[in-house]
Amino acid sequence: MDTRVKVGGLELKNPVILASGTAGYGVELSPFLDLSRVGGLVVKGLYPYERMGNPPPRVWETPCGLLNTIGLQGVGMKRFAQEYLPRLESYDTSIIVNACGEEDEEYLQVVDYLQEFDRVDAFELNLSCPNVREGGRCPAMWPDWSYRIVRGARSITKKPIWAKLTPNTSALVEVASACKEAGADAVSLVNTYLAMAVDFRTRKSRLSTLFAGLSGPAIKPLALRAVYTVASSVDVDVVGIGGITTGEDLLEFMLVGAKAVQIGSATLREPTAALRILEEAVSLLRQEGYNNFSEIIGRFEGV
Repeated sequence: MDTRVKVGGLELKNPVILASGTAGYGVELSPFLDLSRVGGLVVKGLYPYERMGNPPPRVWETPCGLLNTIGLQGVGMKRFAQEYLPRLESYDTSIIVNACGEEDEEYLQVVDYLQEFDRVDAFELNLSCPNVREGGRCPAMWPDWSYRIVRGARSITKKPIWAKLTPNTSALVEVASACKEAGADAVSLVNTYLAMAVDFRTRKSRLSTLFAGLSGPAIKPLALRAVYTVASSVDVDVVGIGGITTGEDLLEFMLVGAKAVQIGSATLREPTAALRILEEAVSLLRQEGYNNFSEIIGRFEGV
């Protein structure tokens, strides 16, 4: 079967991408999984500088999901380029840098610095992390803020730009449209949902912050709706994320319009989950008489 897909300015060998954060910088998974077998890898979020993230406790398991308030701990763009990027050279997969910033200019610094490296194939602008700013505030909650950052990045690089969006806004379609207008080649959605965990005995949060991001199978129906809504409303490529743990999950996201998907929390429980999910999806397509993934994209017929 031809498993290739085209999404967001890239041609991938298959539609399975390792999501930012849960796969580290890729090399951490290399003892368990051949990175050359996945379509792409989105590296852990990078700021211009090293970042400690939030203090512990910062992970809490929930029924069918996971809360995290890691706070984008990371090595920064220069250490990544010096220590990690050379170790990814030998893998035949697309490397997508997740660029972060406390201020708009910091996103652009990451893009400007790393665009010079041939091994960086694209940028995913993390406009949506819910556990960094006060109360979960992030650029992807507003079209004009998202537009400004994407437009700035577009002005300094010719490499593909993906905008990672939040579901924690009533303006999701407007934000996706603004990103497309500003020059984004794709939007990745969704990032985690704002949520809480409390302890009635101590009367405090179970985490070091008030709010955290919910991921895992619990959010899949919500993420599926978000992907469908954007894909059917905005002329932009969509990368689906949210609770994907089986090949059937993958195909459901592609059916409603995603051209590729990212595997996140499943990797924490099962480091080789991405390959299993891909194999299951290929098997299901063959059973239904399809020749490639492209034949299923956007073929949802509704009720």
